[in-house]
Amino acid sequence: MNTQAHPEDAPVGVFDSGLGGLSILRHIRAQLPHEHLIYVADTGFAPYGDKPEQVVAERSLAVARFLVERGVKAIVVACNTATISAVRLMRDTFPDLPIVGVEPGLKPAAAATRSGKVGVLATERTLAGAKFLQLRDQITEATNAQFLLQPCRGLVDRIELGDTEGTRDLLRRYVTPLLDQGADTLVLGCTHYPLVRAAIEDVIASAGARAVTLVDTGDAVTRQLVRLLDAGRLLRSPSGDAPGTLEAWTSASATALSAAFNSLIGIDPPVHEATFGEA
Repeated sequence: MNTQAHPEDAPVGVFDSGLGGLSILRHIRAQLPHEHLIYVADTGFAPYGDKPEQVVAERSLAVARFLVERGVKAIVVACNTATISAVRLMRDTFPDLPIVGVEPGLKPAAAATRSGKVGVLATERTLAGAKFLQLRDQITEATNAQFLLQPCRGLVDRIELGDTEGTRDLLRRYVTPLLDQGADTLVLGCTHYPLVRAAIEDVIASAGARAVTLVDTGDAVTRQLVRLLDAGRLLRSPSGDAPGTLEAWTSASATALSAAFNSLIGIDPPVHEATFGEA
């Protein structure tokens, strides 16, 4: 079908530095089952969090151009680091394209906490970003919530490698001090972290903590995508019982990404290898 004549039939692009965006993709597929989707995992360039902001911005823009060349009607930047570094540049470059970024869910966490102490698990780049710190200060002033910031160095790498024991060791190191300081709410401030939610819950249980709320922003991101598509009259109408299609691209191994799709969210889409700009 000609998607220029029927723009609602164009796909939505979703991209992350690796596998973390699968947590966002899972929400999108659940809430928008009739949408066609293209997922990009820039695993060959990951992790983004330890690279200079300008490098991440240029790389993210290269991935966005790759998606635009494939005719996407919207882009979800399913990566906190890329959102902080590049979402403004992407919107300036493609002003007519709906672009949804992600950010740690500080506002819902402040509303959920009973102790007034919120732990924030995120990459060093996210926690050092001016946009994040401004948001933290605004919400602290409005709610008096205290945000305990915990950079999680190496955690994305362990998750990407499927290193279960290494992931659990790091989670114990990062989560336990937040609980010891009285946090009763934890923000999963990187899209990778909801993929190991069960392991986080195990650490919480082992620490003897009770009723700790975990905040995952995937649902909010999807709701914003729905609002933007609806406003642009870009929502795809259901066509019988036919669901939307999904294809994936990676700058690393297609075999590895296929295995991750299967093990993490239980699906098996076609996966292709590609390059995005200069590596």
